[in-house]
Amino acid sequence: MSIYIRAIGNISIQDTLGKSSLEQAIAYAEPHVRCIEPDFKSYLNPMMMRRMSRIIKRAVVSSMVCLQEGGIEQPEAIISGTGLGCIEDTEKFLSAIIDNNEKFLQPTYFIQSTHNTISSQIAIFLKCHSYNNTYTHRGISFETALMDAFVLFKTCRIHTALVGGHDEMTPLYFVQLQKLHFWKEQVHNSLTICTGSDSQTAGALAGEGSICFLMSDEENDRNYAEIKDMQLFYNIKGSEALLQQIEQFLNRNNLNSSDIDVFLCGNSGDCLTDPLYHEIHRKQFAHSTYASYKNLCGEFFTAPAFGLWSAASILKNGKIPDIQRLNNVQTTKIRHLLLFNHYKNKNYSLILLSSCGY
Repeated sequence: MSIYIRAIGNISIQDTLGKSSLEQAIAYAEPHVRCIEPDFKSYLNPMMMRRMSRIIKRAVVSSMVCLQEGGIEQPEAIISGTGLGCIEDTEKFLSAIIDNNEKFLQPTYFIQSTHNTISSQIAIFLKCHSYNNTYTHRGISFETALMDAFVLFKTCRIHTALVGGHDEMTPLYFVQLQKLHFWKEQVHNSLTICTGSDSQTAGALAGEGSICFLMSDEENDRNYAEIKDMQLFYNIKGSEALLQQIEQFLNRNNLNSSDIDVFLCGNSGDCLTDPLYHEIHRKQFAHSTYASYKNLCGEFFTAPAFGLWSAASILKNGKIPDIQRLNNVQTTKIRHLLLFNHYKNKNYSLILLSSCGY
């Protein structure tokens, strides 16, 4: 069974909502950037909005845009990945406990602080009573949600699915993670964070996003790309072992490394984590176009969802934005793209995509 990306709704730090490609990339010179938000009043009832947190509004609107583009009212499954969930509501609830001496607490903040609130609110808004699931596995959350949908398609249990990656980075949580050296102290130009002087320092640009995909098993001329296969790995010892795993992954799809036209990676400009991407590219995909995407969206737990949007955009439009290129290899026709990401050198994901009709 073939699995296609039919439509996408993408709210990020770039102007991406309702667009299949990035027309003009926005550069930032700060270590923490929040999403470019749409006019929510154009999509949601004001009374309904009063009960929604920022991330819930983003998730519902990105889902709406995605389903409208795909021409489907209700998917057969809603599956979300989130590393933090509704962290802003969690902070409000915890602050209220302290400020009010554990008295007169508002239940809304507690109810909306759970991680599965996002998928649940999307389902309530769509009046969808089908399969609904949420995965919270830090930097591998979105890929785990996508794997769930992948298995459901392969076992012929569903024909459509709404799969999303949703995370927000509040100023308070940014400070907490900064103490753990997640972020750069200073960013001069976010667009060149993987190639310029910023790439010589530890940490990444803190971003956020809400990206939804409508997956379908129906071949259609509106489809962005076909997801051929995917695989998740954990705690592989050494780059050589990882290279063998990638080779086996390609072999089971009757491909070898020379068939990969674009090697799209999760480089974030962090001098501690990016060397693995460089090594895999140098040893196995030196002939491929080497590209990044986190210089556009920043780093957050479900940033690979933006990577999948970027991969689908590249395959649908048949070209790679210059701002994402990390080498000078030119590709006349893009047939196969391999999306590779790792989280802290422990969790690894491979997603193989092909142009539709190939």
